[in-house]
Amino acid sequence: MTGPLLDGHLVVDRVGFRLDVRLHVAAGEVVALLGPNGAGKTTALRALAGLHPLTAGWLRLDGVELDRPDARRFVPPERRPVGVVFQDYLLFPHLTARDNVAFGPRRQGLRRQAARQRATDWLDRVGLAEHARRRPRQLSGGQAQRVALARALAVHPTLLLLDEPLAALDARTRLDTRAQLHRHLADHAGAAVLVTHDPLDALALADRLVIVEDGRVVQEGDAGTVTTRPRTDYVARLVGLNLLRGRADGRLVHLADGFTVTTTDRLDGDAFVVFPPTAVALHPHRPDGDPHHTWPATVAGVYRHGDHLRVQLTGAVTAVADVTPAVAAGLRLLAGQRVWATVEAGETRAYPVNLP
Repeated sequence: MTGPLLDGHLVVDRVGFRLDVRLHVAAGEVVALLGPNGAGKTTALRALAGLHPLTAGWLRLDGVELDRPDARRFVPPERRPVGVVFQDYLLFPHLTARDNVAFGPRRQGLRRQAARQRATDWLDRVGLAEHARRRPRQLSGGQAQRVALARALAVHPTLLLLDEPLAALDARTRLDTRAQLHRHLADHAGAAVLVTHDPLDALALADRLVIVEDGRVVQEGDAGTVTTRPRTDYVARLVGLNLLRGRADGRLVHLADGFTVTTTDRLDGDAFVVFPPTAVALHPHRPDGDPHHTWPATVAGVYRHGDHLRVQLTGAVTAVADVTPAVAAGLRLLAGQRVWATVEAGETRAYPVNLP
């Protein structure tokens, strides 16, 4: 077939909320849906799985319509070539690991012995062959998640859905399981959609990022584009950048209350400006120098961030600054304190608000 393996316009109405998302995924591609809580990520995944019928729009997989309300077409979940890995695994507690994995193939009509053999093969591929006879309560979190992955892949799904697959794991297990999951996703010939709120999972596992806020796609693209050119405050926070909006005139961008910043990029018109928190310096008094890069601010909060302290600044310009503990101690930073902030011009980047 030509075009994307998954082609969908997902419209779902709930009380007080509407999801309206266009989504396309190519064969062999992994797309990550990211967004804050309540953005609509889980609703989108449930619509793809057939657990929540569309209100409008369509969903096509490998050229077959699975859901199209205006044509009264709806394929129930059990008849869709879709595998799902849930956040909490949802393994059958009374079945062994092998029988959990064999459940899907059996539902597809495979004979008991053949289904068990396929399950054994998949457990071997995820490194759990020796745990085939164990029940879920006898498995660690990482082992249970790998069984859940094997169960999803054993049905040879055209579409693989992963709902926060690493969220329930501790840090070390998460690191190991993420590496194994990456390997299996690379071998998966179908389309895959990963729902997550963790940027590390998305960047490590996905080929493309789709950012959803308030039920709408606000940005999408490869990791390099999204992480260097965020288009909303949520995305900027996600990738650790300050994001401001203003009017560009050459290398100057005019922001709120007359504040102007010089950037390394030249453009004209509505523009975003980004810079890292490490590019912001704080001073007890207005410093000498170029006034284009200086503004008064109020400390809204101070909290530890790695080896630095992150300072939340409010006022005409809202930003965060990363300072060393020694600098923070010297300034005696407290919530409500007035300071002056400067940003290094060489670390500011600008790009158009309106994409070409």
